[in-house]
Amino acid sequence: MNYMVCIDDTDMPGTRGTGWLVEDLCRILTAEKLAATKAISRHQLYVHKDIPYTSHNSAMGFEMILEPRYYDAVMSLFQIFLETRTEKGSDPGLCVVQLSDSLDDESLAAFGKAAKNRVLTKSDAYSLAARTGVHLSEHGGTGQGVVGALAGIGLRLSGNDGRYRGWYHLGRPGDIVSVGALCEYPFVDALVTCDGHYLALDTRVMMGSEKTKTVRMGHRQVIVVAPCNDPACPGIAYRTITKKEAKKY
Repeated sequence: MNYMVCIDDTDMPGTRGTGWLVEDLCRILTAEKLAATKAISRHQLYVHKDIPYTSHNSAMGFEMILEPRYYDAVMSLFQIFLETRTEKGSDPGLCVVQLSDSLDDESLAAFGKAAKNRVLTKSDAYSLAARTGVHLSEHGGTGQGVVGALAGIGLRLSGNDGRYRGWYHLGRPGDIVSVGALCEYPFVDALVTCDGHYLALDTRVMMGSEKTKTVRMGHRQVIVVAPCNDPACPGIAYRTITKKEAKKY
C-alpha cells in the first residue's frame, strides 16, 4: 500500500533541521525492512509573526510503500521516534495519508496552498483531517506542527510544490550536457522550463551551477531550466537553474 507522510516542527534554533530527522527516519524504515521510501521534499509555508517556527517554516514529506501487516508497527515507530528524537521545546506534528482514488486530494491541496499565504490554526487542520479521514497527530509541545504537517501533505499531493532534499554534482558550471544524459540518473525524471515545458532528451543544456537541485513538478522529480544567455555557448537555449534560483521552489 502507498502512503504519504509529512512531519513539521521538530527542531529548535541551533539544532539540526527537520530534514535531517526525516532522513534518519527513512533510514530506519529501510533498515528495519518495514517500508520502502521515496525522496524527501521540502515545502515552504507562510512566514508570519503569528506563526511559531524555527528558521524557515517548512515541512518535510515523503512517500512510503509498505505491506498492511506492518502499518501498526510503522505508526508506533513514528510515535516513539518523534517523542524521543525531536528537540525539547519543539511542537512536532505528523500526518499520514493512504493514497487512494477516494482520497479528497483537492481539499488537502487547497489547505496546503492556503498555508503558503495565510495563518491557519490547529482547529482548521483537525477539522480537515477528520473530514478527509487522514491521520493527524501531535507529539510534543503545543502540537502546532500539525498545521504544517497537513499542509505539507496537501502541497506534495498537488504535485507542483517543493524542492527535493539534497544537492547533486552533475557537472561543472558551463559544461554542456544532453537532457538524456541527465535523465539517466535515477533521481531525475525530466528537465522542465519554469512554465512547465518538458525538454526533449536530445536537447543540450548548459550546467548553470556546480550543485543541482531537483524540484517537484507535475508529480515528478525534475531539474528546472532557465533561458541561457551565455555568449560562450551559442545554440544552447537553456541552462539548469542555480542554487539561489532553486530556493524559490
